[in-house]
Amino acid sequence: MQRIKQGDEVIVITGRSKGQTGKVLKVLKDGRLLVNGVNTVKKHVKPNPQLEEKGGIKTQEAPIQASNVMLYNAASGKGERVGFKVTEDGRKVRVFKSNGEQVDA
Repeated sequence: MQRIKQGDEVIVITGRSKGQTGKVLKVLKDGRLLVNGVNTVKKHVKPNPQLEEKGGIKTQEAPIQASNVMLYNAASGKGERVGFKVTEDGRKVRVFKSNGEQVDA
């Protein structure tokens, strides 16, 4: 089980995007994440008439290392560490280390 999953709200703790929050769009296999609105780069795109794509400079998200983000806790308003706990019915769930609150509903 991963500590950060697709759809989680995360906050960047280091790097040029420090302090920004966003939703995880995709988790890559090499331990990097695509986060909405974080680590944006400009990409020069050639026009492709077959796909009806215009050329120009396009802004898009670049992957960010998973170690540079923390799961965002809306209750406390900051990033927190995540641990695992086994419930009474045998399910393994993610919990915030600070207060033991479940991340998964």
